Amino acid sequence: MRTTRTTRATRTPADEAEARAIQDELRGHVVLDEAGPPPGTGLVTGVDVAYDDERDLVAAAAVVLDAATLAVVDRATAVGRVTFPYVPGLLAFREAPTVLAALDALGSDPGLLVCDGYGRAHPRRFGLAAHLGVVTGLPAIGVAKNPFTFTYEQPGSRRGDFSPLVAEDGEEVGRAVRTRDGVKPVFVSVGHRVDLDTACAHTLRLAREHRLPETTRRADALCRRALREATAD
Repeated sequence: MRTTRTTRATRTPADEAEARAIQDELRGHVVLDEAGPPPGTGLVTGVDVAYDDERDLVAAAAVVLDAATLAVVDRATAVGRVTFPYVPGLLAFREAPTVLAALDALGSDPGLLVCDGYGRAHPRRFGLAAHLGVVTGLPAIGVAKNPFTFTYEQPGSRRGDFSPLVAEDGEEVGRAVRTRDGVKPVFVSVGHRVDLDTACAHTLRLAREHRLPETTRRADALCRRALREATAD
């Protein structure tokens, strides 16, 4: 179902220096000049992870939805060991191996990946959405609950209002998007093979009744359940 750039891209780095070197290598493969799949068409797949820090376990879920109806088409989980330490900016190396295992377990083509996290809105411009997009070759976006280290002005109060998410150098790395009237925005960024306008449009179509996209809500619930089952006595 998926292809990888190199085995080096998916194995656990020996240390932080190697992880950053891998990020630098993969970042050069990010595609930013494709519009991406039209919102409301095809399939979209939410991915998310849950941790059990005491047991060093991570559970990942991938939930495939019909983009037009938001009906669940397929789902899969995977549970693995955490093999890389917590380092801000390098979380993909803790999460990606198990997420990739969950994606591999799907019987359906994932279509667009929607990650609970970041793409370009990352200190090294290479968050989980970019990492997964490049490694799998799939279009990918990040929809995060918080803005990480970037600044933004509050968007207008109505659903669909947005404001730029800005890095220190002035680059627009994403957008704060209001998905419900008067509710805290989410933070959308490009991962791979999707432009920012399209990423925001997908987010709004996927967040029809709640602040978070339905892809994220479904994947979050499934990975938490998988972790509970894996750690049940």
